[in-house]
Amino acid sequence: MHLATVAIVVREYDEAIIWFVEKLGFELREDTDLGDGKRWVRVAPAGGTTDILLARAVTPRQTAAIGNANGGRVSLFLHSDNFSVDYDRMKTQGIEFIEEPRCEAYGWVVVFTDLYGNKWDLVERKAVIFDDGTT
Repeated sequence: MHLATVAIVVREYDEAIIWFVEKLGFELREDTDLGDGKRWVRVAPAGGTTDILLARAVTPRQTAAIGNANGGRVSLFLHSDNFSVDYDRMKTQGIEFIEEPRCEAYGWVVVFTDLYGNKWDLVERKAVIFDDGTT
C-alpha cells in the first residue's frame, strides 16, 4: 500500500491551482470537470508519488475548515533535497514563512503557510548512517 492522495479544502479551484503550481512549483496532475461546478483537481511536487486533491468547500462546515487542516498545527511536510535552494526560491515567489529556518536533530526545517493559512514544514532530512554503513 501507499498513500495516494491527501485533500485540502480550498475556496476556489483556480486560485488554488495558481498558488500551488506557480508559487509552490507543483505540477497540475488532473483537472476534470465533474459537472455542477465540481472538479477533480490534483496537484503534486514534480516527481512526487502523493497527490493533493484541491477540494472546493461547498458547505458552511467545509468553509470553516479552510486554512485549518490540522487544528492550526503543521499538517503537511514537504521534503527537499536542497533546502537552501528551495527556501530561497519559495521566498522569491512570495511564500509566507512564519519563522526562520532552523537546524533540528533530524535536519533543516522551516514552517510556511499556504494561501489559506494551512501550516507546512519544508524539511531537508539529515542522512542517517547505520552501524552497517548504509544510509
